[in-house]
Amino acid sequence: MAEKIIRTEYSEVMQKSYMNYSMSVITARAIPDARDGLKPVQRRVLYDMSELRLNHDKPHRKSARIVGDTMGKYHPHGDSSIYETLVVMSQIFKKGMPLVNGHGNFGSIEGDGAAAMRYTEARLEKFTEEVYLRDLDKTVDFVPNYDETEQEPEVLPVRVPNLLINGAEGIAVGMSTSIPSHNLGEVIDAVMAYVDNSEITVQELMEYLPGPDFPTGGIIANKSDLPAIYETGMGKIKLRGRIEVELGKRKADKDKLLITEIPYTMIGAGINKFLVDIVDLVESKKLTDVVDISNQSNKDGIRIVLELRKDADVEKIRNILYKKTKLEDTFGVNMLAIAGGRPEILNLKGILKNFLDFQYENATKKYKALLSKELEKKEIKEGLIKACDIIDLIIAVLRGSKNLKDAKNCLMTGDVSNIKFRVSGLDEDAKKLCFTEKQASAILEMRLYKLIGLEILQLEKEFKETLQKIALYEKILSDRKNMDVVIKDDLKAIKEEYSTPRRTVIEDGKEAVYDETAVSISEVTFVMDRFGYCKILDKNTYERNKETIETESQYVVNCFNTDKICIFTNTGNLYQIKVLDVPVGKLRDKGTPVENLSKFDGTKENIIYLSQAGGLKGRKFLFATKQALIKLVPGEEFETNNRTVAATKLQDDDSVISIQILEQQQDVVLQTSTGIFLRFRVEEISEMKKNARGFRGIKLSPGEELEEIYLLGEDPVILYKEKEVHLNRLKAGKRDGKGSKVRL
Repeated sequence: MAEKIIRTEYSEVMQKSYMNYSMSVITARAIPDARDGLKPVQRRVLYDMSELRLNHDKPHRKSARIVGDTMGKYHPHGDSSIYETLVVMSQIFKKGMPLVNGHGNFGSIEGDGAAAMRYTEARLEKFTEEVYLRDLDKTVDFVPNYDETEQEPEVLPVRVPNLLINGAEGIAVGMSTSIPSHNLGEVIDAVMAYVDNSEITVQELMEYLPGPDFPTGGIIANKSDLPAIYETGMGKIKLRGRIEVELGKRKADKDKLLITEIPYTMIGAGINKFLVDIVDLVESKKLTDVVDISNQSNKDGIRIVLELRKDADVEKIRNILYKKTKLEDTFGVNMLAIAGGRPEILNLKGILKNFLDFQYENATKKYKALLSKELEKKEIKEGLIKACDIIDLIIAVLRGSKNLKDAKNCLMTGDVSNIKFRVSGLDEDAKKLCFTEKQASAILEMRLYKLIGLEILQLEKEFKETLQKIALYEKILSDRKNMDVVIKDDLKAIKEEYSTPRRTVIEDGKEAVYDETAVSISEVTFVMDRFGYCKILDKNTYERNKETIETESQYVVNCFNTDKICIFTNTGNLYQIKVLDVPVGKLRDKGTPVENLSKFDGTKENIIYLSQAGGLKGRKFLFATKQALIKLVPGEEFETNNRTVAATKLQDDDSVISIQILEQQQDVVLQTSTGIFLRFRVEEISEMKKNARGFRGIKLSPGEELEEIYLLGEDPVILYKEKEVHLNRLKAGKRDGKGSKVRL
């Protein structure tokens, strides 16, 4: 068979493929459905657990079994994502209402990971069974799984707005979702208020649902911003941890600050980072009133203890903690969900509308299914009751029939052609029989004990109950208001059984104020030895031991305590360290490794130049690399608040060999690794931005590198004794044009 080559535009193929991929990630992985508030992997895990009969009153099952079953039947995207989903749905510090009951190590609020899936076990929570999985067969539609060998629900028949109660976080292609969790009871109150008045405003809904309720508690400090967030579906929530003061019970006891609740954003590694930040603040003398820190958190909750000095300024400490650590943080809200098959940012009212539309749809399907079932019961019971009244005729038909088919045909159509009656006259009565097929089948299957008087009375009682249910279901389906009552009654029952008190306080908190400029300005000396250990010495210590310090230290910089230290490295990076962040030490103290104060890595890069930030402005810096690229950069280029920036742009396999300050020099001398010197005027060097590579200072031969660069005035100052003979030879040489080369 000949090959068929299809010619098409490459850009069109790429665009179509990328769009297909992005829509798959958005709709089938990362973004939750507005109806049940679940991502596909969450929905599939819960459904698989229900299929495995892992109910709340049954034994736990190995997580590996759940993960394997889910992956094999419904979600073929890797076991790690499925297990992580299972773990998160069981963590009470991440979900407003946990959906899975975990047994074993399922991680901690401090960032400890869960044990391997072969060690942990899980089952469904009762809340999940009752509220998320009930009536699966009567409500939602089922669709084929990925290989069409199984059926899975399109959505789960969740009876509460899970999108609000448990929130959602997800990153798709070109978009993301971040929805905070809310209190179950408050959400149900808001839903019922919406049911009563579909024209209710967001502001009125907030009377029932005042704001998010995070599982970690804490404080929402910008209450006045919440109406705009709920109106637009986007915004930022300011979160704070809860700080309590515990006074010493005895005179010798120290007062303590207790952090008992943390912002939701601090879950995980954020707690350890918070402790490290407090230690840094203490060492930099910004928290001078804190004498000890301990983390006494356990399974019962967060308890971080700060012991204070006598007469400590608690309000100042509180402000510093909020301003300089993650104890105050922001939660970005972006209420994006899949609504009507497409991603859409929903406001509070939009989320409730999508949920209620889903509930009406489910309730309609459910009560239609129940009505159909009761009508079938009614039909059968009517036939049985009627058969009991003419039981003698029924028995005569059965005794006169040759087979079951003839008997059933007689009961349904009155056909007596194949029936031989033993008593004359009964054939005329039999011709009047007109039972339905279901009634005839039920009569033929009826056991004789059903003819007992009490059984007949019970049958009549059940028939009346069936008629009552039919009337109820028809009433519910006939009027939207009746369905509203049913939905509200259902929500009230859920609230009564499962609601919990609110954890998060909502207020317009006072802005935390901490003025770093209030620190008294003083002259200090930054000292760093050849091993990279640095410290700050006060002015008096430096003046008394000036000669010793300058002899033993590689870098000595006189500066103010409000200044920054700038470190330029051979990799082209600039690291800035606040002088206040460098620990103050004594003369013989070892100091702190510079790696602990910045991202500088002494194993991979070397320091080329070190200065105070205050000494950069108004100066020009001459950069030179080993590939002979040179340039002049104004010091103002390096004025930045970032702790790490690129000081220059480098080519592959290139590195900075020299950074010098240009002052009164007139000439520049380049020296290569093969002993070639080039001398030219400073004016020939172009002034460039810091992100420029520079221009070629001298042409290099293969394998040759720029080794050194010198700045000369009218009377050159010899900076390196071992190069004196070279510079003297160079000084005697002639200059012409762009320079002259001298081989030494």
